[in-house]
Amino acid sequence: MAKPMTKTQLVAALAEEMGSDKKSASAALEAVCAVITREVSGGGAVTLPGVGKIYCRERPERMVRNPATGEQIKKEADKVVKMTIAKALKDSVNG
Repeated sequence: MAKPMTKTQLVAALAEEMGSDKKSASAALEAVCAVITREVSGGGAVTLPGVGKIYCRERPERMVRNPATGEQIKKEADKVVKMTIAKALKDSVNG
């Protein structure tokens, strides 16, 4: 498995793709991340065309097991961030 792309590498690739400098590419990436964070934390969803949909899902209260002791404990309801991958991206990876 290949190593994941770092933020520095992503900014450099984004700057090259945009035909811009790294400073403006970094600002664009930060702006996109801020918009996604604000929207998803507010309960909404963000669709990135060709990539997928990022959304927040609520999980109900449930019983879980402590792996060290085997004891059953109650876990409070919480929220998790999920991402559904777009078919176009799946097809490009598999095809």
